[in-house]
Amino acid sequence: MRVLCLLAAASFALAQSPVRVVTQSEPEKALIFEVTIPAPRAAVWRAFSTSDGLSTWLTPGAVVDLRQGGEWTAHFPGGKTGGGTIVNFVPEQEMTLAAMAPEQFPTVRATRTIARFQFFTDGESTRVRLVQTGWKTGEEWDRAYDYLAKGNAQLLVTLHRRFVSGPIDWAKEWGGAKK
Repeated sequence: MRVLCLLAAASFALAQSPVRVVTQSEPEKALIFEVTIPAPRAAVWRAFSTSDGLSTWLTPGAVVDLRQGGEWTAHFPGGKTGGGTIVNFVPEQEMTLAAMAPEQFPTVRATRTIARFQFFTDGESTRVRLVQTGWKTGEEWDRAYDYLAKGNAQLLVTLHRRFVSGPIDWAKEWGGAKK
């Protein structure tokens, strides 16, 4: 009974998420995410493409070097990093990263996947679409795919939260956690 209650709670939480997630195996293996952010595209782009903006929702001290080959990096407590290298971008339209997987997936992290973020005006809101491709075969790749299906959805939930509730108060969010 307890398992059924936990499954029901998890299903309810997923149903309430503002992010739509599609796992695709054909024609190319991909993870596809979409979220509508209640803010103009220029504001969402600034939150995504500047160090100050990224620090309002992803992690304090985030670094964006907005140029081809520049970094888009989150520095998390405990010394962990996430993000990737900017492959290309079109201001207020898209940014493509050679994305780093978390440290527990060393082969995937070293090889990288491609994460293409697109930004669309949707009335007074902005629709953000992330398509992550470049998946290889093997157990580590499959585990990373499953992990990032949830992790990248959470990333976009946090972006949505930033525009619904305001910039994240990191001292309150993480308490005494150190970078």
